[in-house]
Amino acid sequence: MIGLLQRVSRASVEVEGRPVAAIGRGLLVFIAVERGDREAQAERLLQRLLAYRVFPDTAGRMYRDVREIDGGLLLVPQFTLAADTRSGNRPSFTPAAPPEQGKYLFTCLYEQAVRAHAATQCGLFAADMQVSSVNDGPVTFWLEVPPDSES
Repeated sequence: MIGLLQRVSRASVEVEGRPVAAIGRGLLVFIAVERGDREAQAERLLQRLLAYRVFPDTAGRMYRDVREIDGGLLLVPQFTLAADTRSGNRPSFTPAAPPEQGKYLFTCLYEQAVRAHAATQCGLFAADMQVSSVNDGPVTFWLEVPPDSES
């Protein structure tokens, strides 16, 4: 499972011109589910997201996590992160999980996130979303929890 994490001042998701989710200061995380991912990958990725220290302390060092700052967590499904781009001019989506598995695991991740951090929102799986954000820093990290077949 892949999470592309961005520290943001604010972020929002719209579908068909209607607001679906919005947060102030916090983390915007694009999520991709890969073939072979299971609930264990979702649990581990969530642990890492909530504990990842990307917010500044009083000395300006990145020593605080999203819970310490009472920040928002916005999870957005994005299967294109799982694309194989090693050759050619068109991405292959073979590494991405089938839609049913992707939706199930994204939903598991979101439900676990809400239980662990109430200030969690999400985009809509398989929707044409318009995502707006103000990247704070910019600060962006790629987090990956490999599928079982690769662990």
